[in-house]
Amino acid sequence: MRPSLTTVFLALLDEIAPHILRLWKTCQTDRNMVHILRQKHIDTEHYGIGLTKLREIREGMGLRRTRQQGHTIESIRDAMIDLRQMYLKAGIREVISLLFHERDMSVARSVVSSYFAVYEPELVRERKSRCLKRRRFWAAGVNDLFAVDQHDKWLRFGLGLHTGIEPFSGRIMWICVWHSNRNPQLILSYYLNTIEELGYMLLITQSDLGTENFRIANAQTLLRQCYDPDLRGMLQHRWMRSKKNVMPEITWSQLRRCFTPAFETLLDHGVNEGWYDVRNTLQNMVFCWVFIPWLQQELDVYIQHQWHHLTFYQILPHGVPSLIYDSPKDFNALDFKVTIDRDGVDHVRELYINSAHPVFDIVPPTLGDFIQHCYDEMGCPEVTRTNVWIVYRNLLSILQLADNVPPTLLPNEAEEDSVLPLLEGCSDLPFCEEPNGPYYMGGVGGGLGLGMGYNSVQFGYPLMSVKILPITVSWTL
Repeated sequence: MRPSLTTVFLALLDEIAPHILRLWKTCQTDRNMVHILRQKHIDTEHYGIGLTKLREIREGMGLRRTRQQGHTIESIRDAMIDLRQMYLKAGIREVISLLFHERDMSVARSVVSSYFAVYEPELVRERKSRCLKRRRFWAAGVNDLFAVDQHDKWLRFGLGLHTGIEPFSGRIMWICVWHSNRNPQLILSYYLNTIEELGYMLLITQSDLGTENFRIANAQTLLRQCYDPDLRGMLQHRWMRSKKNVMPEITWSQLRRCFTPAFETLLDHGVNEGWYDVRNTLQNMVFCWVFIPWLQQELDVYIQHQWHHLTFYQILPHGVPSLIYDSPKDFNALDFKVTIDRDGVDHVRELYINSAHPVFDIVPPTLGDFIQHCYDEMGCPEVTRTNVWIVYRNLLSILQLADNVPPTLLPNEAEEDSVLPLLEGCSDLPFCEEPNGPYYMGGVGGGLGLGMGYNSVQFGYPLMSVKILPITVSWTL
């Protein structure tokens, strides 16, 4: 028996609904959605979809456009008050995106601008007085390189941040918070976990000069040489000695402007009240156990927001990072990803990472089990922005009164890793630099750019010249 038209339609709807939701999150117009669905997700020989039907499906999914929602400065007031607790310095563009992604509210720019003029005139004046710095960066295409860097501003709380950026698209691959950000095994694990999940790797990695990055440099070089023997004798990692590691610096600048202020205020509150002293071992253990997983969840939300947020840099191609990264052909751009297998990643992981190293434990395992038991006895309260210090203080009180608390050796007090030397016999990649101008530090053409042995036939679509990213961001001077 042939299925009814209703059954066929429902089956098609189940198939395309996730794609509609993904495109909705990237703020695509209905016309663009129809074009992308027809091109990539619907068999147009058997099915069709037009603007009218898409709008019907979209509204049935509860996805309403700005005019349909009809928000005013009063209707967004409660949401703005709540968002401002965590995003104190976000401007108009960021607020519009936050309302859209976190509150499912599509709000006109004029409404947010009017809200600022009525309720936050001093912040408007402050934002307008900011000085901007211009930085330029070249990338040949998606997966040309990853730039990695650590951030030390939260070390006073016993927390370290680390990030990895894909510069061409501007996509943040990870921002991780842990009790360390300089252990070379930990840093390498971030990278290997990422490429293992993707199923492919990039041409080169890039970082500031430091022994904590030696393992990621060695692992990247070994993997690249494994899949391309012609690369033997050349390190597949860039050391930004006299150059700036631009993209991570911009990421940290954005994070400190949009994300950090409210969270630092929250963390400082506990320190100022005398609830937490990073030098107190037991307090530090409980703090890490409670705060690190919660902060990582908050950072993951921030990353998702940045993935789907139209970048405000003056870059080419101009678009949403997730769309540029996932579909570079749509932006007339190249993709240099190198397909890898699980065996290669596992080999490098076994060679350079000791999974039993204490740095991978948020707290010592026996103490972690004891804290988990105490947390279960408390009823496993959900950790949120409003009760995170309450959960911490209650857990700490229970442990302070207990007689059988396990040893509390700090993970970062464990024996330090010996410095692993770089692979022998590997020279640095050359780089291409214009006199008094931008420079290319990617991995294409042996480090010299697209003119060295790459052509459109190899990739199947028009070749694009090396892309210049003149990136403008607000930096504190």
